[in-house]
This record gives sequence, C-alpha cells and structure tokens, in this order.
Amino acid sequence: MTGAAMKRGRSGAVGIGAGVVLLFLATASLGANANTDSNDVTALNVFYTTMNSPPQLKNWVSQNADPCGQSWNGITCLGSRVTTIKLSGMGLNGTLGYNMNLLTALVQLDMSNNNLGGSDIPYNLPPNLEKLNLAGNHFTGTTPYSISQMFALKDLNLAHNQISTISDMFNQLTNLTTMDLSYNAFSANIPQSFNSLTSLTTLYLQNNQFSGTIDVLANLPLTDLNIANNRFTGWVPDKLKKIRTLQTAGNSFSNGPAPPPPPGTTSPPQGPQRPALPSRNGNNGSSDSGSKHSKLKGGAVAGIVICLLVVSAIVAFFVIKRKSWKLSRGRDPEQNEPLSPLASGLKQMKSIKIISTIGKDQLQKTVSMSLKPPTKIDMHKSFDENDLTSKSVTRKISLSSIRTPAYTVADLQVATGSFSANNFISEGSFGRVFKAQLNDQKVLAVKKINFSAFPSYPSDLFIELVANISRLNHPNLAELVGYCSEHGQCLLVYEFYENGSLHDLLNLVDDQSKPLSWNNRVKIALGSARALEYLHETCSPSVIHKNFKSSNILLDNELNPHLSDSGYADLIPNQEFQESEENSGYRAPELTMSGQYSLKSDVYSFGVVMLELLTGRKPFDRSRPRSEQSLVRWATPQLHDIDALDQMVDPALQGLYPSKSLSRFADAIALCVQAEPEFRPPMSEVVQSLVRLVQRANITRMSSSENYSRRHSESGDYVL
Repeated sequence: MTGAAMKRGRSGAVGIGAGVVLLFLATASLGANANTDSNDVTALNVFYTTMNSPPQLKNWVSQNADPCGQSWNGITCLGSRVTTIKLSGMGLNGTLGYNMNLLTALVQLDMSNNNLGGSDIPYNLPPNLEKLNLAGNHFTGTTPYSISQMFALKDLNLAHNQISTISDMFNQLTNLTTMDLSYNAFSANIPQSFNSLTSLTTLYLQNNQFSGTIDVLANLPLTDLNIANNRFTGWVPDKLKKIRTLQTAGNSFSNGPAPPPPPGTTSPPQGPQRPALPSRNGNNGSSDSGSKHSKLKGGAVAGIVICLLVVSAIVAFFVIKRKSWKLSRGRDPEQNEPLSPLASGLKQMKSIKIISTIGKDQLQKTVSMSLKPPTKIDMHKSFDENDLTSKSVTRKISLSSIRTPAYTVADLQVATGSFSANNFISEGSFGRVFKAQLNDQKVLAVKKINFSAFPSYPSDLFIELVANISRLNHPNLAELVGYCSEHGQCLLVYEFYENGSLHDLLNLVDDQSKPLSWNNRVKIALGSARALEYLHETCSPSVIHKNFKSSNILLDNELNPHLSDSGYADLIPNQEFQESEENSGYRAPELTMSGQYSLKSDVYSFGVVMLELLTGRKPFDRSRPRSEQSLVRWATPQLHDIDALDQMVDPALQGLYPSKSLSRFADAIALCVQAEPEFRPPMSEVVQSLVRLVQRANITRMSSSENYSRRHSESGDYVL
C-alpha cells in the first residue's frame, strides 16, 4: 500500500471514529433528556421562568433541562415523573407557572413562606395533588376552580395570603382531612359545599371576615376547629361544642339556647339506636335513651313500631280520600286545611300543578307579591281561598335564592324623573338604561328589561333572572344592587360607572376627552379577561356570557372594567338579534352554522374586544373599504408582522407604546380569534398571558428607573 493510500485509510478511520463518538454523545444526550417526562420538563421550565429564574435554585436550568436526571433542588421523582415539589422558605418571587396542570404525577406541592403572588393563584394547578401548601405568600383574588377537581386532595393550606373570594367548590373533595384558610381576606358566608367535606377533621378559618352562621359545619367529623376573629353570628351548634379543640373568640355568637330546628327538619341520629319519639329537653333525651330501650323487650318495641305504621297508613288513606272528594266537588283541598306531614309531598305536587294551569296575569301577580319585604310576609298564615298563587312553590324557591333588595316602581320613578330623556344613558340588547339618584344622593343605573324582544321568554320569569344575576360576585362584574317587578315593569338596578362603556370611550372622541393610554388598554383587557375567567372557570356550572362586547364593558372613575349583562344567558335572543350588524362583528364563525353559544364563542368575542383596544376600530364598520369592514378578517393576517402591527395601532396612541408589549398583546389576540373553537385557549390562559405581559414590563421598568417605577406604581397605572 502506498503512503498516500495509508494516509487516506488513517483519515477514514479517524472520521469513522469521530462519527462513532459523536453518535455516542448524541445518544447519551437523548438518554439524559429522556430521564424526565417531556410534559414535566415543559411545566418546570415555565415555572422557573415565571419565578424570574431565581439564583437560589442553583441547579435549575431553563435549557436542556432534566429535573429527575439532574436532581434539581426541591424536586423528587419516581421514574421519569416528578412527584413532589418542596421549595418552602426560599425567598422566591414571581408566581406559579400557567401550565402546571401538565404535572399529572405530582402529589405534593409546597411553595409556602415565599414571596409569590401579587395576583390570583393560577387556574391550571396540578390535578392529582394530595397536598397543596401555598401559605405565607402574597396571593390575592379568588381560590381557583381547579382545586375543586383535585379529588385526591387531603391537605390544603392557603393561610397567610390576601385571598378575598372563596368559591363554592368543595362538593367533590371528600378525601380532604385538613384545610387552613386562616389569615386571609375572605368574607361572606361559609360555602354551602363545605357540608360535603365528609373526611375533614381539622379546619382553620381564623382571622378572616367570614359572616353568617356556622351551621354548615355541624355534621362534619371535626376534631380541631378555629374560627376565631371573624364576623360569625347565630349559635355554635351543640355538636361542635363537643369537639376536642374549639376556638370561637372574636365573633358575635349568641349565648342563649339555640332555637329549635325549622318544622319538617329532622336531626341526624346520635347513635346506633334511634328512639321512636325523641324528646329534645326532657328526661327521654338521647343521653339515656339507650338505658330505657334496654328495659323494653324486643316484642314490645316491634309492637309499637307496627302500631305506628298502621295508624300512619290509616291517616294517609283518609287524607287522600278526603282530598279526592273535595277535588271532585271543584274545591281546592289546600285552602284553610292544614295537611299532615305524610301528605306534604302531595301538597308540593299540587302547588306545581296550579302554577302550570293559571294564566299569565295571575303568574305576574305571583311575581309582584314576592317583591314585598320579607318582614311583611307571614309564610304560615292562612290565605284567602281565591288566592291560588299564595302557595306557589316556585315563589318560595326564588325568594330564597335572592339576597338583593327590592325597590318599588314609585321609588325608581322619582329617582329617574319618571325615566325622563334627561336621565337616559343608553339602549342595549336587553333594554334601556337610565341614571337614577336616590334620596341619599347615591347614583345608580336602572335597566328596563324589554321582554317583548324575546317572545320565548316571558316576563313571568323575571325573578329567575334576578336570582341568576344575584349569585354572581366578582370585582370585574357590574354589581347588581336591586331589582323591581311591579305593575308589569321589570327593572334591574346596578352600580353607576362614571366613565361609561369602553365602546363609547374608544369611539366617541371629542375635544375634551383624552384617548386611552396603552397602559389603561392593557388594564381593561386584563380586568375583562378576569371577569370571563370567573364566569367560565369559577362558577359551577360554568356561565356563558353570549353577549361579550365593548359596549358591555363599563369603566369606573379609575378605568377599572366591569362586565355587564352577565347572567342573561337564558334570554336567548331571536334571529334578528343574532344577525344584527351591531353584534355580527363579535359573533364566532361556528355560530353561523350551529347557532350554539359556548365558552369558546365567548373567547372569540373577547379577542375581538382586544382588537378594538389595539386598533381603535369597530368590529364591523360599513363606512370602510370592503376589505377592511370586518375587523377580524382585516387584522388577523397582520398580527404576526411587527411592521404591519405598527400600522394597525390606534392612531390616538401617537406611537406611545412598547413594541414588545404590543407584540405579546397581538399574540394573545391571534389565539382568541382562531376560526376553530377547539384551538382557542381557556380564559385562564389568556389571563396568565396578560399577567406575564404586565410582570415582564414591570421587571424591565424596575431595572431601568426605580423612581419612575415608584411614581407610577403609586398611581396604580401599568407601565408597559
């Protein structure tokens, strides 16, 4: 072999060897990355970023990450899956990741005693947690609805935050044994779904602003309960007085004996034996019932039970025969005739039948009667025989669900100047709105519902509409403060918001008005997104808005948004309404085919409102060239082109906006207005994207100018 040939052979061998080495390294690299599930890697990368890449997590990385293979600090794995995250007391800031629901094998998350938060707890928490500890941080807002889906959850600790709203979401948390919600800003009553916490032994609610009674806790297997320093009233149930550790100081409980339970209710059994005729306070109480029963022979007990059953059957038989005889004579057997408890079921069935047969005028009379103050209604008195509506089951159910005060037509006529043109504010999809000033100088907005536009939904069901709206409670929803239904009028009374609607602020520009700054536009978008997130993901069942648009976003004197017309979903509009030019620009493409609204159609409408904020244009504008009349069709192709974006921005901004913030805002819009509903994100993801936009901008601002930061943070404005 020649020297040249030998040289070529050696070169070839070297090349092959190098190739083998490179292949080995690549394989080793792939093997290392394969140590951790890809979804877990993605979630932890985002988590690391949203915590602002903290230096105290020294072995965490955002590139080529392998949490299990690299033994990240605070991470425990089982095989390739992350099962535990424990990062307590490490001075971490930022927030939780927005996609932590990818951590499906995680059973314990402990981020206690850090500086996380400054906003709501993210919605997408790991779904299979057994222990969740976020205590000692700065979270605010609402408890996320995703907690309600953690069926395996045993230990929940949200103490020492600033969370203000607790959702009624505990129906399925039957494995929860310990819950600590102390030292927050919770108010209102304890959620009714607490009575489903059948495994709960330890509950801490101290140092909040809870109100109402604690009766919902009476039948829970509690051994340790602290409800000190709240605003509870009523009585401490006897069962709770017997638990091992109980702290109730700092409330307004009554010291006297508790009242008897309402008629028709029964106390749960106290033991394995159940006396036939229990006495509440006498010598035959539950404490000695066992000894007395032990003195009775089995035959005697059986004889008593059989006699009672026979007597009850005879009574029921004659009651039913008597009612049948009166019905055949054309007489209502319910009038002035007290029914036995055994016949109470028949009474309810008869009441429902009466409602279904009376005319519209009589049903309107029922609705009007139900608006009288509760103090003037004696629910136990005998009504006149001709008043068939006074026994309405529907009326009682509706009243029990409404906590909003009722106004009279006379009061609202005075407050609005008989609904004069001078007090006219606007006319929306469901009626006209008037400004009202009460005697205490408080200014309100009164909406006259126009049911004639919706023939399939008569005004008889107005009370049900009020009940639906009154259950909604979020700082970014327009607040319902009262209602009225008298003399054929259906009126809703709301808070008055001084800056009107977003639609007017964007389009009715005059010499005195100032254009919305970019900071305020982001602020409005984020607040409106939070309102939809609440309706979609906190309310149970979810609430579809169906009419989300800029004219339904009302702005207070600090330009905080308040979404109106929430809870109107059952007022299904007619075809002319759906196809009106005013609403066509907000309507998702799938509605043209199916006509069926969904959560994703709301997301599309939200994207259109974001486009209005970005461009200052109307969703549909016939005055523009044909290619620009539909805002979505015109804007969508340009959302990912930074040069085109600059040309799209509302000229009123005069170029005063950061390009990065604009680009991220446009990215969120593009996701929301996708033609296919399944590709649109849930509102929780939209909220998180806007939160990250604000957080990144704030970090940049702080690093560039501390004084500038302090000045604007004190004003409550975003600097983006």
